[in-house]
Amino acid sequence: MNPSSVATAAEPNMQSMTIEDTPAAAQPSEPKPFAWNKCVKVVLVLLGFLLFAMAIGSGLHSLKQWKSPSSLHSLANSRAAPQACCSPACLKVADRLSLAIDPFSQPCDYFLFTCGLSGATRGRQRGKGTTHHSNSGEGERTKKRHGKRVETDRENDTLVERLPDRETLLKESIREILEMAEGLDSPNSLEWKARQFYRSCMNTDSIEGQGSEPFLKVIKQLGGWSALGQWTQTDINSTLALLMGQYGTFPFFSVFVGKDPNQQHNNTPYIQIDQPDFQIPTEWDDQSETSKAEAVSMRPFLSSSLNFLTLLGVPRSSRAMSNGLYMALSSELAKKSSPLHHRLQTNMLYQRVTIRELQTLAPVIDWLGCLKATFHPLAISESDSVLLHNLPYIVHMSDTISKWLLKNGVMGSGTIQTYMILSLLHTLHPALDSRFRETQRNLSVALGNMEEEDPRWKHCIKTTERGFDVLLGDMVRDRTAHRETEELVGNLYSSLQSKLTDLAWRNKESRNSVLKRVKSLTPRFMAHTDKQKLAELYSEKRRTQLFSQSFQPDIMSITPFLSGSAIIFPSGMFLPPLFHPSYPRALNYGGLGFMMAKDLLHLLLPDLHTESGSPESVAACVWSHYISVTEGPGRVGAFSLAPSQKLEVWVQYTALQVALQAYQNSLQQHQNDASLTGLFHNHLFLTSFTQVSCDPYPYRQLMTFEPSFLVSVICANSDLCPSQMTCEKKPLVAPLDSC
Repeated sequence: MNPSSVATAAEPNMQSMTIEDTPAAAQPSEPKPFAWNKCVKVVLVLLGFLLFAMAIGSGLHSLKQWKSPSSLHSLANSRAAPQACCSPACLKVADRLSLAIDPFSQPCDYFLFTCGLSGATRGRQRGKGTTHHSNSGEGERTKKRHGKRVETDRENDTLVERLPDRETLLKESIREILEMAEGLDSPNSLEWKARQFYRSCMNTDSIEGQGSEPFLKVIKQLGGWSALGQWTQTDINSTLALLMGQYGTFPFFSVFVGKDPNQQHNNTPYIQIDQPDFQIPTEWDDQSETSKAEAVSMRPFLSSSLNFLTLLGVPRSSRAMSNGLYMALSSELAKKSSPLHHRLQTNMLYQRVTIRELQTLAPVIDWLGCLKATFHPLAISESDSVLLHNLPYIVHMSDTISKWLLKNGVMGSGTIQTYMILSLLHTLHPALDSRFRETQRNLSVALGNMEEEDPRWKHCIKTTERGFDVLLGDMVRDRTAHRETEELVGNLYSSLQSKLTDLAWRNKESRNSVLKRVKSLTPRFMAHTDKQKLAELYSEKRRTQLFSQSFQPDIMSITPFLSGSAIIFPSGMFLPPLFHPSYPRALNYGGLGFMMAKDLLHLLLPDLHTESGSPESVAACVWSHYISVTEGPGRVGAFSLAPSQKLEVWVQYTALQVALQAYQNSLQQHQNDASLTGLFHNHLFLTSFTQVSCDPYPYRQLMTFEPSFLVSVICANSDLCPSQMTCEKKPLVAPLDSC
């Protein structure tokens, strides 16, 4: 596929900055006798003819190799170091790259390499009876380097700096965009408003000074609160519509948008309704098939809600009663919530009903009004279908609220109001002063959540994204719209198609079906939004809907996804240090190229093991390499892989092959690829791969060994690598089959 066919946005004018190696000046030589000079001339002429013949032969051999789709040789192993990349982006990434373990100069360290603290396991997981194999004498310690996490091997003090995950990289890029110096935007422009909103969120001094006052103003807009003695006793649905539409808060049920997996070739998004994320900790009882409040967690839960009531100024005389009623209602609502495994077993997921039918099933909620408020300005009618994920809970929730509304005053509707207000507080507490955040943090710790709290800037990114999602998407695209992104995607998809044709298919029908589908898809990038449409979208009314849901693609997307007949590549994928237009192509293809190939294989071929024998045979070959190195050749048959593990090993190894072939295709077009830290071509490609092989993605737990080991498999019995990977401690067994 021609890379220029990939749809994209306008390209900024960016060029790589390189410097040429300056040859040393030739030194004058001493004069030689005439006879000697004549002999030298004859020898030089013969040597010249010989070198010329060798060059022609080598060129023809290289040309032959390039014309072969399966070839991965020639220019990529050229010994002549190309120009060094000295762009600002290259200089920045060079410091990180210099810390990487080089599998060719440090093969022993490389074989012992582990992703360690990222959650990967050292060694092997053996089939169904897997165990985590570790070497106690080869522990790691964590150091800090430039504020980043760096791992160290105690034996040789080799540093391995881990890349942040892709979502964090995207958030950091958005942070840079929003923290750009003032004066770059015209006042009152959409970009200026987004940056001002972010800065106001980051202004903690102002937030601390306001205390609980901002939230009390929101309560007043909702009609007051009986616990504070001022309440207009508005209808429950009018309050609920405000919470859902303006603040993205769903006290009694959750609402989101997604496709129906039962319609494989229909990409229409549907409104989906599920049980909410309850604040009260619950536990599931298999016998009664109900949930109940978790006894050991009730004390910290009651303590935190009581503290929130205190911070909001609820009088001491009514605090305990309000808190007790809130707990009672929470416990009763949660009874019919159920874990995912139970709902899967009982076929509760994706039950299709119309909004009119839903109104009959759960009449206490004004479903049409609340959904219209949530998805304004989209047109929604009673005949529209929605997908339910726990119908018994929805019915129970409606019955429970109806029962409580029949009670008078604080005992009934007042408790419903308290429940909604504390649900809203859970949504907005990060925007309030530190007392609220500390109360929530204490509850999380008491419930066993020991994860570090996200820094303030991440919270502010999240709230700004909710209010200015489409605009931020365009601002990220402005940073990533480069000709190099088109070329990377084009070469990668073309290489993927070529690889699929070579698989061992179980039958002709499976082969034709998969290839036809893959060829029918067109790689595209997210398009820019028209400025006038952006202005209409962010009208005064739209901007007040700070937490509203939308059908727009998520700007936080970091993997490709299908949309009709297109594969959409989100702009947030093409960010440093994974990608930059001035990087050597080997760095881009070895890092991001491998990750994208892996994403595409999972997206397009989730059930390939039922259609082709390649995953099983390739996984067996790769696994035999690994066992030969770690256990010895006589132990190859002692361990086996589960089918899902075989598929993942095939995905990782094939993704590396696809990315490497795509890089070869790129070298055909641009033979002057730059070097970095003295590394170039395949050497730089494979080093870049080792930097991203610990990427924490959803299928990571299925890998039975560190993906970086695949370099030794790629290099076995081939001339792809700059040198053989040999280590006295763990020597490779010769000969090993090529996978």
